[in-house]
Amino acid sequence: MSVNTNRYESAAARYFEAWNATGPEALKKAVTAAWTADGGYTDPLADVRGHEGIAAVITAAHEQFPGFVFRPLGAVDGHHDTARFGWELVNEADGSAPVAGFDVVTLDDEGRIRQVLGFLDRVPAAV
Repeated sequence: MSVNTNRYESAAARYFEAWNATGPEALKKAVTAAWTADGGYTDPLADVRGHEGIAAVITAAHEQFPGFVFRPLGAVDGHHDTARFGWELVNEADGSAPVAGFDVVTLDDEGRIRQVLGFLDRVPAAV
């Protein structure tokens, strides 16, 4: 069981590395490490496929929430080629977390992400 658990935790760790990467080169490297070449990301606000599309969604999140980092919320759980985990978007200055969600990912045989289905559980009120 620990081998499988490590597989899911490793995939989630690479996922968070990508979401927290700063700078285009670091982001490209992190997305490539986390996702398959044709990997996808779908949530209520985005539906993209491929490394460039995923990097664009991550860049847009950083532009909308400068000074924030994505952090895991709870444990990573998984079975077969599927893992799930919660996350929150945390303001590094004051520790507030206005956005939180839950993602379900499918993995390939090498543990890279084929698809993310993201759900937003907490979002800031529209201004």
